[in-house]
Amino acid sequence: MARMTPLAKGLVTLIILGGTAAAAWHLGLKEIVQGKAGQTPAPATPGASTTAATKTPDAPASTPAASTKPAAPAAGGALGSAGNPLKVSIVSFHGYAPALLANGKALKTQAGSLFAQNGVNVEFVIQDDIPTLSTIFESKTAHCAWRTSDFWAQEQPNLRNAGLDGRAIMAVDNTQGGDAIIARNPQITRVEDLADHSIALLQFTPSDGMTIDAIENSSLTARKKQSVRYVYINAEEGTAGVRAALESGNVDAAALWDPDLSLALKNIPGAHVVYSTKTATNLIYDVIVCDNRALSDPANENAFQGFVAGWMAGVDAARKAPDDAVDALVRTEEFFALLAKDQGRGFVKGLFDNLVWTGLEDNARIFGLVGGTNHYDRVYRRFDGIYRKAGALANPNSPVIAPQDSVDLRYLRSLLAKSQAAQQAAAKPEFTFTEQERQQVAKQEPTVTKPVIVSFASGSAELTKRSQKTIDDEMVPFIENNGSAYFDISGNSDSTGSREANMRISRARAQAVVDYLVSQWEFDRTRFVVTGNGPDKPLCNESAPQTENLSLEDCRAMNRTTRAAVLRR
Repeated sequence: MARMTPLAKGLVTLIILGGTAAAAWHLGLKEIVQGKAGQTPAPATPGASTTAATKTPDAPASTPAASTKPAAPAAGGALGSAGNPLKVSIVSFHGYAPALLANGKALKTQAGSLFAQNGVNVEFVIQDDIPTLSTIFESKTAHCAWRTSDFWAQEQPNLRNAGLDGRAIMAVDNTQGGDAIIARNPQITRVEDLADHSIALLQFTPSDGMTIDAIENSSLTARKKQSVRYVYINAEEGTAGVRAALESGNVDAAALWDPDLSLALKNIPGAHVVYSTKTATNLIYDVIVCDNRALSDPANENAFQGFVAGWMAGVDAARKAPDDAVDALVRTEEFFALLAKDQGRGFVKGLFDNLVWTGLEDNARIFGLVGGTNHYDRVYRRFDGIYRKAGALANPNSPVIAPQDSVDLRYLRSLLAKSQAAQQAAAKPEFTFTEQERQQVAKQEPTVTKPVIVSFASGSAELTKRSQKTIDDEMVPFIENNGSAYFDISGNSDSTGSREANMRISRARAQAVVDYLVSQWEFDRTRFVVTGNGPDKPLCNESAPQTENLSLEDCRAMNRTTRAAVLRR
């Protein structure tokens, strides 16, 4: 069985040091069932085979579907022809199952497959050591490669610094539960509970970004935010190392993604989800980024159009027959052959529940192609800011690239123009909300609470232009990020003045905020619980503000906030 070479390990380290945030995005996958040369393997998963990692899978990785055969080869030719296939670099990840299914359950296009029907030959190149895009494009290893949208936001400046460029041409999956902050300590049930506790994670990965975003949007004071202890696991250990840290009790919490996330929840006593992309549904997307030189050549247009169309058809096929998607993974990727052997095919199939394979209608929604919020745009900007602040960019002075200069959406637009059904589906809300469910979730403790200083004139509940802009800039993105959640919008006051008056005005102000969100942003009113807390739920102890390194006035200002509390389904 192949192991990661010292060179590959060095590349991963170089990527981390160079600031490409997803160096370890899927790196931990193989550690679930494989040890590494010179390393002590992570503790064995209870109930899993301890010998599977040394055995050859039953089915060879290149075994084609039973009724198909490779398309006839040809020398050279146009991009996408049999002799010059469109090459795409991927890693071992279940989000790409639809594409492997569309290719005839093989890494190379099979006759009669969905890609073949769309007139394009595709060759998938599995690179679990995750080279940089400049390495992939300069070496001509592939024309396109997977990236997470947050990772792409910081790698594109590096790519341009190397004299190259790329564009994201489609989103291929959207994690909705496949990334999470989990804990084994029963006292950690919300993001704010991470204060004074430790959390293991891989630095400069979507898990890191998700955690930073959650902490920054929490109601913790600045001092409490600084008390969260980040334990960065070595990139070579991957998510298996993060899982092992939680399993051993060395940390209180961990930020993980599947399959290590599902394995941890299954095997670690007391492990539970604190915050995840099941709630923060519009946070992490996988996209396909292609070399701009290839995209700019008009002769290649049919190949890219067939590639996007074939992948979208693969999504439809995988949704209809998830067992075929499992089979595609097992046949093409050694990792999934081993995982299926150790944990069973049902475990692999269960991973599909934690992400959305993004079809045409999902892409239209993500990129705002039928109106509404451009979620890709928002995520791209947000994570560019997060990682620049965290020091992840190789060149901190690299200019910010506008999101519209990071995408080429013509192939999606072309497909969408021909599909009235996809347009109509994309225009509908992704989630529905009911009064009955709202009453249920209102009884639970919020997952995370974001305080926003919405200014009102003294004694008034009328929103000013300034307060509207505050809602637009600080509250709306938070609500959009947590696409499946309900929210408790509460008005809060300091302890000065009449309690009765504070209770009355705080509720009226919360109602004004909800009315604005509904009327101007068209959020479903059913999503919101309106609460007036008055002085009853202070974020800062006004009798001892010095414990938070705050003055009395700053402490009171912190308590005079409108708060958006996430109520998880």
